[in-house]
Amino acid sequence: MNTQADKHQWFADVLLPLPLAGTFTYRVPVELVNFIQVGERVAVPFGRQKVYAGLVKQLHQTPPNVPAKYLLYLLDEYPVVTPLQLQFWQWIADYYLCHEGEVMHAAMPAAFKLQSESKVVLNEEFDGDVSSFSPKEMAVMAALSENKELSVEELKTVCEQQKIFPLIKTLNERGVIFVEEELSERYKPKTEWFVSVVAPYTDNAAFSNLIKDLSENKKTARQADLLLSFMALSKNNLTQPIQKAELLKKSGLTNTQLQSLIKKGVFACKRQAVSRLDSFAQTAAVSDIRLSSAQTTAFNEITTGLQTHNAVLLYGDTGSGKTELYIKLIDEVLRRGEQVLYLLPEIALTTQIVNRLRKYFGDKVGVYHSRFGGSERVEIWNSLLNAPNTSHSYQLIIGARSALFLPFQKLGLIIIDEEHDSSFKQYDPAPRYQARDAAIVLANMHKAKALLGTATPSIESYLNAQKGVYAYVRLQGRYADEQALADSGMQAGQCKFTIIDTQQERRDKHMHSHFSEYLLNRIEECVGKGEQVIIFQNRRGFSLRIECQDCGHIPSCPNCDVSLTYHKTGNGLKCHYCEHYESVPSRCPVCNSTNLQMKGFGTEKIEEELPIFIPNIRITRLDSDSIRAKDAMQRIVAAFENKEIDVLVGTQMVTKGLDFDNVGLVAVLNADNMLSFPDFRAAERTFQMLVQVAGRAGRRSGTTGEIIIQTSHPEHTVIDEVIRNDFETLAHRELSERTLFGYPPTCRMIRLTLRHKEEAVVAEGARTLAQLLRQSLHIPTPTQPFAENLLPVSGSTYLLPAVLGPETPIVSRIKTYYLRDIVVKLKRNKELATLKHTLLQTLNTFAEDKRFRSIRIAIDTDPA
Repeated sequence: MNTQADKHQWFADVLLPLPLAGTFTYRVPVELVNFIQVGERVAVPFGRQKVYAGLVKQLHQTPPNVPAKYLLYLLDEYPVVTPLQLQFWQWIADYYLCHEGEVMHAAMPAAFKLQSESKVVLNEEFDGDVSSFSPKEMAVMAALSENKELSVEELKTVCEQQKIFPLIKTLNERGVIFVEEELSERYKPKTEWFVSVVAPYTDNAAFSNLIKDLSENKKTARQADLLLSFMALSKNNLTQPIQKAELLKKSGLTNTQLQSLIKKGVFACKRQAVSRLDSFAQTAAVSDIRLSSAQTTAFNEITTGLQTHNAVLLYGDTGSGKTELYIKLIDEVLRRGEQVLYLLPEIALTTQIVNRLRKYFGDKVGVYHSRFGGSERVEIWNSLLNAPNTSHSYQLIIGARSALFLPFQKLGLIIIDEEHDSSFKQYDPAPRYQARDAAIVLANMHKAKALLGTATPSIESYLNAQKGVYAYVRLQGRYADEQALADSGMQAGQCKFTIIDTQQERRDKHMHSHFSEYLLNRIEECVGKGEQVIIFQNRRGFSLRIECQDCGHIPSCPNCDVSLTYHKTGNGLKCHYCEHYESVPSRCPVCNSTNLQMKGFGTEKIEEELPIFIPNIRITRLDSDSIRAKDAMQRIVAAFENKEIDVLVGTQMVTKGLDFDNVGLVAVLNADNMLSFPDFRAAERTFQMLVQVAGRAGRRSGTTGEIIIQTSHPEHTVIDEVIRNDFETLAHRELSERTLFGYPPTCRMIRLTLRHKEEAVVAEGARTLAQLLRQSLHIPTPTQPFAENLLPVSGSTYLLPAVLGPETPIVSRIKTYYLRDIVVKLKRNKELATLKHTLLQTLNTFAEDKRFRSIRIAIDTDPA
């Protein structure tokens, strides 16, 4: 309608945290027109009964084509999302081919994503027969008669019954009750009682006179003591409120004296919001850091590079002192009043780096990752928004990839530490973004700079540096405080490599279980000297599988196409994909044989077996199984730092950025697993992993660390490049091969994974989709059955775009869903956006086919 009244009606385009395309338009109630703003959350009805907390993306006066529902109410007094955040979300959605609602769901703290909670209300007009009602149903009616409404959780308590939904369904169908939805706010500020001085006693002279008067009377002398304690805590700033609990503890008095002073009009007491986050004091000055000559040169080159480029790649050897350079750069940015985002690939790395940065920056440091509770994450979010009633403001945020989505106002620098790490890639669910690449885009949006630091650059970043897209800085050698070394006559920490040929060791009978004789001797020597040892095995669990020696049967997961891993903790078999668990069989379920043997080994088995060969050794395991408790990671790292552990056994967690100064030996028990993995990045990943884990040894000045690598292929090219720390040779070989065979970073890759519970359906759907993609991208149909899996070649140049597959992945079924992969390769040029649009149109066409509507498709741009 286009009536005069409608011209003054406002509409809001609302983004919902759902995997749905676009926004949804709602009418704005007249009473909210002067208050609603873009970036605020609003409660909106969606579907038949649901209520969602959506985000206002746009306000306008253009009526939609269909009648619009009214939004229900505002949830915020101020915008909780900035325009730049919305712009960044849109880029994520466009580039990684997902819905903006999925980005919103990943970006916002859980406490902001309000839940629609079912409320049960009694139908007062019901006059039916209740004689057939069960005692539970009558109990529900009685409870609702006394209360206007009850939540589902409250009804569970009333009926003393967990399975309450069948009961609600029955009463709803009979017309006895109504079920309604309302939003449940998850975040509530933490509050404490604070004591403040009331005028006229805020004047120092008046306050001192009062203390004198009270102290002269024995009955009020204790009140005077309380006033003195207040003065001490406030440091004579009488306008400063003091926490009640702190005041009473300081004075050693009770609430009685406080209440007396409140009645006299000296004190007032009220609740105030306080931070849930711990407070830390700065204990050192950045100026105290002494850079070596190599660090000084690198620091100057970084500074110059940040002036001429938007991003700098810092390639610094393990232990070369990159963190000191980060601290110097952070200090410069904070002094300008700007904010810094320090990205780490995994939560496990935050423990040590947070402590180091708080030493120099104190309460300016905030930590943001998924191990923090929802309320703590909201407080960090609000502090960056400068929201009203925010108790603290953070300038330096340390976090994993989700910290990218925080509402920065004055972002000046993003540091991406360990930029090569695959953990920066989000796998499931969508958006499947690469945090390293997204951080570069975010920095550009804020007109900020980015610094990528690593001891083993990714091929993608190295290529950007070679092309001049990034400035390139090389920092070689271990860090050394040159003056201290000169005074002591020592050298910087060093390390040497020892390669053990496990095939030869087995022939010579020098292998003891999974340990070579040389390795056991060296572990014993190091521990005897008071040095510590790190053992790396990239498999968790005790044994990779249990196998029947008579018929070859291996217990497998009923939901996934993988064998079950034996875990001694819990004495059971576990699937690492769906968490399926079952007891260890005493007999083979196929042939009834008792001849069952364990094959392969993981960190749990190493932890158990090593003390057999070296008694009385203190050994601890660091993997995802051992750190399930909230503070388990911090406890293990702290115990190792305090030399309470002799040997630390772990998965990838022990390879990444941990800084221990007493590690004399690092052992890699099986390098072959990584080298033989069927992936075009296998050589790159193996090099990175081995160099990183090797970098944990010999970090203390004057020590020589040793790295022992056990492998059945000691002559392998990558092993040789690791020993020589020759990344450039590996990078040039990899780039040459990837150019020849058409792999990233020389092209853009998008992987489509189709999922369905019926194998025939997903197989047929994948073949149909691959054919549709070839037609829409104008790719010739393969003439031979196997040719569809080959990249078409014209001379020495591959023809792009190309569609590969469909193929069955290595793990062909996960969580009862059968999988098929289709890989689309596109040129890295300006036509990429057009080609992606074509791809999405093809997917929409495929979704219209009734045969395949139940197939789920996961789109992964730049798969890791």
